[in-house]
Amino acid sequence: MKIATRKYLLPIALVAAAALAVGVHARGRAATTMAQAPGPSETFDAWAQRLEARGVQVSAGIWDLQNGRLLESHNPDSALLPASTTKIISTYAILRIWKPDYELKTGVYGDLSGNIVRGDLIIKGGGDPFLTSERIWILAQDLKRMGVYRVTGRLRLDQSAFDNQRYGPGWENTSSNTTPPVTALAVNFNRDETGKLVSDPDALAYTTFQRIFLESGINFEGIQTSATSKNKIMDFPSPPLRMLIQDVNKFSNNFMAETLLKALGDGSWPKGVAKVQSFYQSNYGLGPDKIRITDASGLSKDNRLSARTLAVVLRGAWNDFEVGPEFQSSLKIIGGEPWKLKIKDPNLARRVRCKTGHLSGVDTVCGVIQMPDGKLRVFAILLNGQANDQDVWEQVSRWAN
Repeated sequence: MKIATRKYLLPIALVAAAALAVGVHARGRAATTMAQAPGPSETFDAWAQRLEARGVQVSAGIWDLQNGRLLESHNPDSALLPASTTKIISTYAILRIWKPDYELKTGVYGDLSGNIVRGDLIIKGGGDPFLTSERIWILAQDLKRMGVYRVTGRLRLDQSAFDNQRYGPGWENTSSNTTPPVTALAVNFNRDETGKLVSDPDALAYTTFQRIFLESGINFEGIQTSATSKNKIMDFPSPPLRMLIQDVNKFSNNFMAETLLKALGDGSWPKGVAKVQSFYQSNYGLGPDKIRITDASGLSKDNRLSARTLAVVLRGAWNDFEVGPEFQSSLKIIGGEPWKLKIKDPNLARRVRCKTGHLSGVDTVCGVIQMPDGKLRVFAILLNGQANDQDVWEQVSRWAN
């Protein structure tokens, strides 16, 4: 079975390094949770009250997936900081608006005559969030197959598809170590070879393209010209959206989520958010008072979602024949790939599909549980305050068993 074309392959080490580098809320906590199965004596209400006694805000609930009946809840309509569970909201909407096979295009422009580009060779970003060094090498080979070996001018990059705002609204109080600059033409998630964020993503893109083109036998003579060619030589497509969304949710990839949102909004965060909110207003009756977000990844501390809102979206996505399967396959699987969560409850293995979220003072999870009798339930837990993973997973374990 052919799983992916060559254009979408990456060395395993690069994928792993990128995933570890860009997963924000990824403090390794998801991979090291050691929650014990809860004792039978504590009820759901007692669990919630115990957390509130510690000063933790709680919005939590579990619903029957088939009929939507509420089974148990505590402040299910309280809108709290959702952290990375925000990606549930953004990725499902983007899948529905663009469809799973959608591709973002990186354009290559120049005046090609024979095997010579006369003047500058221009690379115009289109919001491909997965433009890695390996894929740039493939782009170079595609150009060579078209006969491009010599450029009389220079290499130029075009970032004009996105506006000049490179950091999202509400990121002011987020750690700079996990805040990626977002650009229309971004290379290797705007991170260097060690996985650290770069301060000048334009320089990183230029040096990477220049090096790979030269190594591939495409030479630049560097003759200066003020003319800008509008002739498109080729479009280089991103992997299909269904593959990009998998990386966004399984690895909690903030950079990819934000790049997709800005591309959806024609280069603008507010326009992208408005399109997501319009989708939920039209399709689920969830207005901006319910979908209170300013970004796609959950980095912003201006975001607010409730357990009920997350459950409504998860249930809707599960029953969505058009894009539901692609969305469900993007969620983390307890006891499965890409990480085996170390929960001391073997009954959870491959019975929970979820999205987790972490920020300072924020611990969240939402997803779908298969019960021992085979029935499915949708759940969400948002804890704001001095909580931890064990507080979250002891209740998930209780619900599952």
